[in-house]
Amino acid sequence: MEWLKIYWWIILIVLFGVFINTIKALNKLNFRGYLDKKKGTKPIPYQDDDDDDWPPTPKKN
Repeated sequence: MEWLKIYWWIILIVLFGVFINTIKALNKLNFRGYLDKKKGTKPIPYQDDDDDDWPPTPKKN
C-alpha cells in the first residue's frame, strides 16, 4: 500500500477523467427524441399462457 501513498494523485486524476467523460456522454443523450420515438411504437400484447407446465395438485381427502 506504499504505492498508494505515492501515486494517490494519479488515481484522483483518472477518477476525475472518468467523471468528466460520463458527464459528457450523458449530455449527448437525447432523451426527448427517445421518448418521441417510443410513443410511435406499439406495446407487445400480453399473450395469455393457458398451458401450465406444472402437474396438477393432488386433492386432499
